[in-house]
Amino acid sequence: MLRVAVIGSGPSGVYTAQSLIEQQTVPDIEVYVLDRLPCPYGLVRYGVAPDHEKIKSLQNNLRTVLEHPGVRFLGNVEVGAAGLGVAELREIFDAVVFCVGAATDRRLGIPGEELPGSHPATDFVAWYSAHPDAAAVRFTLAARSAVVIGVGNVAVDVARMLSRGAAELAATDMPQGPLGALADSRVEDVWMVGRRGPSQAKFTTKELRELGSLPDTEVRVRPEELALDPAYREPGELPAVARRNVEVLRGWAARAAAREADPASPDTGVRGRRRRIHLRFFLRPVEVLGDAGGVRGVRFERTAPDGRGGVTGTGEYEEIEGQLVLRSVGYRGTPQPGLPFDEATGTVPHQAGRVLRDGVPLPGVYVAGWIKRGPTGVIGTNRPCAKETAQSLLADAAGLAGRGTAEDPVAALTRAGQRPVAWPGWLAIEAAETEWGRGLGRGTVKLPDWAGLLDAARTADLTG
Repeated sequence: MLRVAVIGSGPSGVYTAQSLIEQQTVPDIEVYVLDRLPCPYGLVRYGVAPDHEKIKSLQNNLRTVLEHPGVRFLGNVEVGAAGLGVAELREIFDAVVFCVGAATDRRLGIPGEELPGSHPATDFVAWYSAHPDAAAVRFTLAARSAVVIGVGNVAVDVARMLSRGAAELAATDMPQGPLGALADSRVEDVWMVGRRGPSQAKFTTKELRELGSLPDTEVRVRPEELALDPAYREPGELPAVARRNVEVLRGWAARAAAREADPASPDTGVRGRRRRIHLRFFLRPVEVLGDAGGVRGVRFERTAPDGRGGVTGTGEYEEIEGQLVLRSVGYRGTPQPGLPFDEATGTVPHQAGRVLRDGVPLPGVYVAGWIKRGPTGVIGTNRPCAKETAQSLLADAAGLAGRGTAEDPVAALTRAGQRPVAWPGWLAIEAAETEWGRGLGRGTVKLPDWAGLLDAARTADLTG
């Protein structure tokens, strides 16, 4: 018997479990997928925007793996400083794979970043996604203008959610608090700002195009700003996604030029819309402006291409008004107790998924996903990453099997002070969310706090 713990039930964790149970080289294997939350699916549940139903439907594929007879999901299991360490896990399991992602946002490192009204975009995403850690977070959306710093998919999600009406989101699983805040939102202008050019933006074309299809919302770009990017002028050599992005921006720029030439022209079909999304490029944030009463805007330095793929400051500055600032400049992994950590990359040192301490593999300890390779790629990128790690673990299986305790893992975890929520507990949470939504006259609505989730889970047999 080879008993493996996979820490994290997001895509990288579930794909690791799938790779382990579908292999043919080790016939007797049990995989326990552990998660700090009582709910599975990681960022698919708590990071994908509620209006992206097609992407959220990936939960159905992940469910199939977690319902496999060789896999057991155990939520509400704390691993790390406040819970089980590597040594304790190795006493219970023969091998441990950490798939814990990149949990914190990157900092801007500029004055004013901590002012009231300045937030990591991750906080805003957690709020509208009903992450239980964000139950105490409140966004009133009384701002007239919001500044989103960053031009990746998370920034696009945030800009889109700020611009959507509550009526469009009522059919999603968004909890009542955020839905009501969006219904009362006073936001009229959303500024999404990047320090480099349009050809280097990290959003994908599908997400970019969605901004142009939002009801009662106009997308504005500045043709002269886009033209600063040499690749924008000659996009033929760009990668496919960047080239398609440029094509979308070219269309918006042509519309802007037509409006400038004839302000009375009805050609755009967007005049008089309630909200505006402004896409700005070649602006580097240097200070969040405001005081103890809240933010009032962001000061940017104009940048220019340096000819080497980066940008350089020009010494010219511009202020953009905003009573809400959301910083979306990337994620970063955090140190895991008992594991080595590379501060420069925010990842755990490894070789093909085997964790390395001073260049030597730690027996039975592996990584997959963002904590392995950094916050790069899309959800599907986790498949080959997980497969590589699983293959390394299976190659080591002969020296690992039977190292853990013979005690049942649920009993061992309970004895260690954990209160695992097994699959029936998660199904009880799903049922409670469906019932709650029905009572509100909506579809399924997420339970937004720890108490509600655990109370629902404990109506089931927690040990499966």
